[in-house]
Amino acid sequence: MAKSSERTPTGSAPDVDHMLKMSKADLNELFSKSPAGEIPVDRGRGTVIFAPGTPFARVVAKIAYLIAWRGKVFNPERGDLLNIVSPFGVKTIRARVYKNPSWKDERECIVIDYSKTSFVARLVRDEIREVSPGVFLGQVFWSKTNILKFALVFSRL
Repeated sequence: MAKSSERTPTGSAPDVDHMLKMSKADLNELFSKSPAGEIPVDRGRGTVIFAPGTPFARVVAKIAYLIAWRGKVFNPERGDLLNIVSPFGVKTIRARVYKNPSWKDERECIVIDYSKTSFVARLVRDEIREVSPGVFLGQVFWSKTNILKFALVFSRL
């Protein structure tokens, strides 16, 4: 759950819409101040956060969702996940999931590790932290370079 220092100026917990409007520096701070949370269960709706804080962020997020990446399906019992890709929602590109220190700040995060499960994505590592209940902020590393951010939202039924 988000701490009071991680709340938006209106006092509400961060959501995807707010994260798309935040600057890259503010997203880095939000990630650093947030707890790892528990490894999610089932499907998280994904949103690519590219050029945060600009008018392009929302457009890129919509296009990416429609044609490329829609989220992830977690299975904590197996310790893995599958990405949901393409307009058809194909579940593919497996990753191992576990808690470990972040490459960004050495604090605990949930690691999404493709190094041993995917030839195509073997240089990719994602890290996520829960910024508000059911809402995770993630960062994508290519090798050790942070190249992109994303959000995952898990519905509570």
